[in-house]
Amino acid sequence: MPRFRVLVALALAGVTALFAPAAPALLKYGALPRTPDAPITLLLAGTTPNYVASATAAPEDYTGLTDTIVLAQFRPAEREVRLLNIPRDTWTNIPGWGYGKINGANPHGGPDLLVRAVQQVTGVGVDGYALLSLRALRDLTDAAGGVPVTVEKPMRYDDNAAKLHINLMPGEHRLNGAQAEGFLRFRHDGLGDIGRVRRQQAFLGALSARLRSPLNVWRLPAVAGALDRNVRTNVAREQVAGMLGVLLTRPNVSTTLLPGAFGPGGTWTPDRAGIRALVQERFRAPNARTATVVLRNVAAPNGTARRTKARLDGLGYADVRIENVERAAQPATLIRGPSVAAQAVARDLGFGQVQADDVDAVTVTLGADAQ
Repeated sequence: MPRFRVLVALALAGVTALFAPAAPALLKYGALPRTPDAPITLLLAGTTPNYVASATAAPEDYTGLTDTIVLAQFRPAEREVRLLNIPRDTWTNIPGWGYGKINGANPHGGPDLLVRAVQQVTGVGVDGYALLSLRALRDLTDAAGGVPVTVEKPMRYDDNAAKLHINLMPGEHRLNGAQAEGFLRFRHDGLGDIGRVRRQQAFLGALSARLRSPLNVWRLPAVAGALDRNVRTNVAREQVAGMLGVLLTRPNVSTTLLPGAFGPGGTWTPDRAGIRALVQERFRAPNARTATVVLRNVAAPNGTARRTKARLDGLGYADVRIENVERAAQPATLIRGPSVAAQAVARDLGFGQVQADDVDAVTVTLGADAQ
């Protein structure tokens, strides 16, 4: 009996040690997996650190440029996770700021503005975001036990200010965290950001395959802990439960590059027609955003209702109408309708006060805050 008790105590200690790294994440996001009713779209963005005068990274505040931007759509019906890589140099009209590279949206207005910019470029509605610090890449790779990749060309680069030193030779490698950071941040191969995006796609595919292997199940608590230590997110427990439900099916993971072409100064010019076709085929959520939306402009600048309709149409809303009304003083936009649908409209627009009501349509009364 004493020996049995010792064995039980050792087993419990081992289980506790195994799951300890994931404890903070489980306390915040812990939820029972479930199969979501519709696809869940998460915006993943890696932020660059801000450096102080001593050339050391300041404490992470997630306000830096976003070097990596990926839309991840969890699709339960197809048992797939579809990834859309958006080059950081994508040239677009950032709401409220004008034209610039999309990676500047986060420093200008935080993750909410980044979400709006991505939605505007892609026409895909975003359910939540997760900003990852630069340290996340290292910790996640090490927690996964390294990630196997193929290096096609010599990769050498030194940046003392950013403490980035890359020295990888062609061939098969299992990258540790520091090597993975170099592999993914390298831009000096003649393709600039597009070359880096392709390496991101290869890396994400290899990491996904490694974590889906039954042999690496024991690594998942450490992976969860690595993510939790290095993330700022607005993802709700219900969304976590839905994403876990998809991941437990061991889904296929596919990656796609945002359609476009090289533009002036190394920018990436979006191919609007190509994006619409891609989204319609690969990222449109079935039966999503089917509520009728009525737009009434009472206090916003002229043309706001038309621009808002175009935005909602691009996000897949099936029935958006404009009603002419008399102008009046109204500082805030009011969104009235069924709770779930009204909340979805508010989330997709990025502004507006929701008033839940048992009515058929969602009515958006545009105030002076409409953008």
